[in-house]
Amino acid sequence: MKTMILSACATVALVTSGAAQATQFAGKLDCEKPDPNHAVSVDDSAKHVMALAVVKCTWSEGTLGGERLKDEKDYVSSDAAGGSSDDRGYGVGTVASGDKYYLHFKGETKLDGDKPTTSECTWKFKGGTGKLAGLSGKGTCKGAFKADGKASWDIKGTYVIGAAGEAKKKDK
Repeated sequence: MKTMILSACATVALVTSGAAQATQFAGKLDCEKPDPNHAVSVDDSAKHVMALAVVKCTWSEGTLGGERLKDEKDYVSSDAAGGSSDDRGYGVGTVASGDKYYLHFKGETKLDGDKPTTSECTWKFKGGTGKLAGLSGKGTCKGAFKADGKASWDIKGTYVIGAAGEAKKKDK
């Protein structure tokens, strides 16, 4: 069976939140090789594979709501055929205080054979706990994969925390 080493776009980043205005941010996320990583071949072509993986990541740069970003776990499903993979999934991350954030992402990974090389995605916050309650926002990410299956990501976007974030979600 072919194995796909596909990571997620993870997501989040820095600076403190302004009360009602969206805050710009950027951060860097380093991810381990997916584990577990389940892949099955689809019988319609030799290079069509469906994969489901969990990816553990650590933030090397970035803050969210004035707190240092700590880690993130991404749950990724991928549909790979030929030289690319359509990816989507969910992330659950933690800041230094232990508060959590939740996000959804989707993107495309470029492949060399069955190995990922680069990836781009879009993401949206889906809430948080504690100080991150009412978190909303969105952005982009770009990733580069190493030969050992690990990946590094640059994350950019905007966010709002609290009542302003909740009101913004209800308007959409």
